Amino acid sequence: MLRIAKLSLLSLALAGTPMVSVMFTPTQAHAQAFSSLRQAIAEASSTEEQLAAFYRERDFQPIWTAADAADRRNALFSALAEARNHGLPTSRYDADALRAAFESATNPYMMGQADVQASLLFLQYARDIHSGFLEPGDIVGDIVHTLPRRDPLELFTEFVDANPYEYISTLPPQHPEYTRLMRAKLHLEELIDRGGYGATVQAGSLAPGATGASVVQLRNRLMTMGYLGRSATATYDARLQQGVVEFQIDNGITADGIAGGDTIRAVNRSAGEHLSEVILAMERQRWLNFDRGDRHVFVNLPEFNSRVIDDGEVTFITRSVIGSTEADRRTPEFSDEMDHMVINPSWFLPRSLARGYIPSILAGGANHLQLMANGRDVSRSSVDMSRYSVRNFPFDLRQPPGPRNALGLVKFMFPNQWNIYLHDSPDQQLMTHEVRAYSAGCVRLDDPYEFAYHLLAPQESDPVTFFHTVLDTRRETRVNLEQPIPVHIVYWTAWVDTEGRLNFRNDIYGRNAELRRAIENLGVEIRGVNS
Repeated sequence: MLRIAKLSLLSLALAGTPMVSVMFTPTQAHAQAFSSLRQAIAEASSTEEQLAAFYRERDFQPIWTAADAADRRNALFSALAEARNHGLPTSRYDADALRAAFESATNPYMMGQADVQASLLFLQYARDIHSGFLEPGDIVGDIVHTLPRRDPLELFTEFVDANPYEYISTLPPQHPEYTRLMRAKLHLEELIDRGGYGATVQAGSLAPGATGASVVQLRNRLMTMGYLGRSATATYDARLQQGVVEFQIDNGITADGIAGGDTIRAVNRSAGEHLSEVILAMERQRWLNFDRGDRHVFVNLPEFNSRVIDDGEVTFITRSVIGSTEADRRTPEFSDEMDHMVINPSWFLPRSLARGYIPSILAGGANHLQLMANGRDVSRSSVDMSRYSVRNFPFDLRQPPGPRNALGLVKFMFPNQWNIYLHDSPDQQLMTHEVRAYSAGCVRLDDPYEFAYHLLAPQESDPVTFFHTVLDTRRETRVNLEQPIPVHIVYWTAWVDTEGRLNFRNDIYGRNAELRRAIENLGVEIRGVNS
């Protein structure tokens, strides 16, 4: 219970706060002060339903302006002072206005107002740093992550019972990747303050053996980026070639040691551009600030790879083909749970793709496809095709299991509203391409059999034999996973690997450009865009 007898001192750890003089007996004064304080808290918190519920459960006692709340206030101000380091929109957190509210809280009513002001600011900060300050789906429709928003009532209840410094430190993502990105952000900002990467490379391409000013420019940028030790060479020598190879690996470019057009364009990206990618990457980490699963499948779309992660370690990786860059075929970002695979799958064509086959079917072709109605096979000989056109064609189309099936011989299912899943593909030659965006939205795997063995290993003593025994039946067969596996499909164009190397990939769907405009409109500081 709040001790009103000490209320006039405020105990804000702020010197010089004037005492309030009132002409009541002590009991009357205490009752009047507490009534005024409660009224202010009730009024100010009414705009946030769950915050109001929190205060109501505490009989509208203050949590920031109470006599014992100095640590909470100081922890909040310390956190707000570090908000910029997290790439947050600092204009949302007006610490000066809050400090002024505390200093001017010379009566119980103003104390109540200041208390709720601090709570609302804490709630905004906690929400932003924990699960992101953007609503990404409102900006890019294909970003359909369910953000891990904390319940405000639960958040405040935990906070007031905890060490405030320790509790606030747990709000950002605790994943090592977030910490590595934060270090990269601070490093890039220091680099920008020193002038960035230096002069850009003024050449369309360079190859080993080349000499001259462009080679020096390439050398200097690679040195600044950390891919080359100190060197005075003006020749594209073996050391410079090795630096190019390492840069290419970290940027998803074929690692041939030749600075072709793609490599030169990547080398010439500014430190400011890299910084903006890292800030976006930190925000994307916040969207996944939840338990991803001890074992999970992780698909990074711009990297064109799919992985299985076990206890934080990559235990399987394969190349992938993802949705093409056409607006209606881009693979969305979301998380779900894989609960089964289908060996020898059928392919039921989406209507958007089926329309392309209907003219051939009406002309008597496309015989690899079956007509389906109400889930049953319809014999073509029983259908008068002259009655139909693309517009009124009433049948669904199914491709039966087989080696030329568009899904290959196995698919991995995590049922979702977008009908996205991972699967085999007969077009394995596409896996040799550097940019692999060709599908209608699903993710095709380069090593689907090995992926299946890996997923089956926890439940089958001989997963290879089990898989091929089912495969050899040539019958469509569902195989349930005894332990469902979380699947996370993400769009990370920047990350720091476990060796501390900063990786970048191209923004193939243009999502970064839209998100960058959004964070800039919110006032997020991105220094040195031309450095």
